[in-house]
Amino acid sequence: MAEIKPMALIESMKKKVCMHSDVYFRTNKKTGKVYTGKLCYPSTKEPSAAQIAAKARFAKVVAAVRTILAGSSEQKTALVAEYNAQNKIGSLFGYAMHKLNDQYDANGDLIGG
Repeated sequence: MAEIKPMALIESMKKKVCMHSDVYFRTNKKTGKVYTGKLCYPSTKEPSAAQIAAKARFAKVVAAVRTILAGSSEQKTALVAEYNAQNKIGSLFGYAMHKLNDQYDANGDLIGG
């Protein structure tokens, strides 16, 4: 299979091209690969109570991960070392979310902490 090199305009894109578009672009910062996705059949219903709770939990976990990454703890040092040793996830924040997400309960509170 041939390898495709996207033109420079596409390499620098992220998110949507315009607000009317349903095609999303994302570039992996470490590998340079460009990924695209299309949002098909978006929901038009009001979010359920479970969806609202999941959104609130996600917001709490994001805030906790941002706090960890803003500081200079041993946990951050270990995360940076692990992140630099891998090529799958393209941002330190994304890697930290991947590694730390399961350490928080359904309410977004640190388990055992």
